Amino acid sequence: MSELPNRAARTADPGDFPLPRRPRDSHKGDYGRLFILAGSRGYTGAAALCARAAVRSGAGLVTLAVPEDVYPVLAAKCCDEVMVWPMRSDNRAVLDKAKGATAAVIGPGLGQGERAERLALALMRELMCPIILDADGLNIISRHIDVLDERAGDTVLTPHDGEFARLSGCTLPITERLGAARGFAQAHRCTLVLKGHRTITAYPNGDCVVNPTGNPGMATGGSGDVLAGLLGALMAQGRYGLPVHGAVWLHGRAGDLAAADKGEYGMTPSDLIEQIPYAIKELTNNEEESK
Repeated sequence: MSELPNRAARTADPGDFPLPRRPRDSHKGDYGRLFILAGSRGYTGAAALCARAAVRSGAGLVTLAVPEDVYPVLAAKCCDEVMVWPMRSDNRAVLDKAKGATAAVIGPGLGQGERAERLALALMRELMCPIILDADGLNIISRHIDVLDERAGDTVLTPHDGEFARLSGCTLPITERLGAARGFAQAHRCTLVLKGHRTITAYPNGDCVVNPTGNPGMATGGSGDVLAGLLGALMAQGRYGLPVHGAVWLHGRAGDLAAADKGEYGMTPSDLIEQIPYAIKELTNNEEESK
């Protein structure tokens, strides 16, 4: 594949992606169906954070598919708005359940067992809706890059530097994050969100956007799961959602609001989730002002 032109990165500006107000006659079907494949024994928190973030980000319907043995835990952890669905032994039933989705998230707390890998790869092959790969979804696809390259639908990958090293084969530390992110997105025709201080969103056409929001209080387990759920919800909503870099901005902005309220030391991913509606409200106000 020939390399696309390298343009200078720009900084995300919320004025460029106001969130449209919802029509008064809208219904839940207008705001997407998100399917989340996540969770495993010992890793139920990641799945719950992802699903709760998706609900707070406005998805019309959120289905969380989890292994049957952790279903009782996640049914109790998740707010009533999440449809927690226990996966039994029939993988075909899982794929059929996912086919009505307008976006899917694969990976938070999923584990890397044989069944998890089979399901993740089958969803990558069969779903045409946008897919967000996070955590174990990234680890699985790092061993099957050919499946990423062959995929017809849009794919968003959300690695931190360590996960990106496994995906790309680069060494740590990454000395030139912008070039590395851009090169991977171009080579594999995906959108790459390289998380960290000033997170980079690299698109397959060579565009890169640097995110100015966020703070060190977000450097804790679970913040990435929140981003995956938020991204999934906004992509599921289609025209009522945001571009990927807009969702990244929104995640950081919610983190900044949480830090202002609780402080960087004491804030948690749950605090971040609770601030998502207020960050969204700022964007909808921007939309009103732009008219």
